[in-house]
Amino acid sequence: MKKTTAFIFCFIGVTLLAHGQLPFRKESAFQAGEELTYRLRYGIISAAVGVLKVEDSSIKFSSPHSFHLSARGRTSSAFSVFYTVDNRYDSYIDSRTYLPHYYTENIREGNYRRTDIVRFDHRRRTVVGNKGTFQSNSDQTFDLLSAYYFARNLDLSKVKVGDSFKLTYFLNDEIATLGIEYIGIETIKTALGTLECLKFSPEIKPGRIFKKDSRLYLWVTNDGNRIPVKAQVEILVGSVTLELTDASGLKYPLGEKQ
Repeated sequence: MKKTTAFIFCFIGVTLLAHGQLPFRKESAFQAGEELTYRLRYGIISAAVGVLKVEDSSIKFSSPHSFHLSARGRTSSAFSVFYTVDNRYDSYIDSRTYLPHYYTENIREGNYRRTDIVRFDHRRRTVVGNKGTFQSNSDQTFDLLSAYYFARNLDLSKVKVGDSFKLTYFLNDEIATLGIEYIGIETIKTALGTLECLKFSPEIKPGRIFKKDSRLYLWVTNDGNRIPVKAQVEILVGSVTLELTDASGLKYPLGEKQ
């Protein structure tokens, strides 16, 4: 699969964020102490595990309070025989706006190594990465992790089936956008029980690992937590599925609407 495992983790991390100044819920969907564990399957093979955590930040920024978000994605012991991934992502965000201050990536994929340090200036709409300063057209530009957590706080009360959005994010020294379609509400079985979910389909580009007619689907709990519980996509050979396997420190009871 070469870098498929790491790519899927990164891609799914930004699949709910819409473009521009969007309304978001004042009451956060998450809190310090939350920990989510995901399993990535390639067909029936367990290929990787990802763990996401929320903590109060010990680093002080311009905002009165910040969260430290972290994620680690690693290939499973069985899959590491073919290819090894051990990636670490850290983001420090304003707890009121969920906008990122500072972001780092430590990438370890096979023999490949990369360390990124990213700084955000939202007033000037600039992002400073390894390769210089980048200008964004959006008031809200996110990194991989802050996109994931901001998306959980979006006010989707007026979203209708078939509506599409655009996201803006910074990844691999590039500011990019991604289109996302809202599919509707669907109830699915998960490792944590049967849950009512919001279903989305982010656009994907064929040619790298995806088939020409592939579609990526993402299911997010339709409750106060708004946790992505499943993502699935067909690739050139087989399919990849990301599933939530454990959740602790949740702000609200799982499945309970707010």
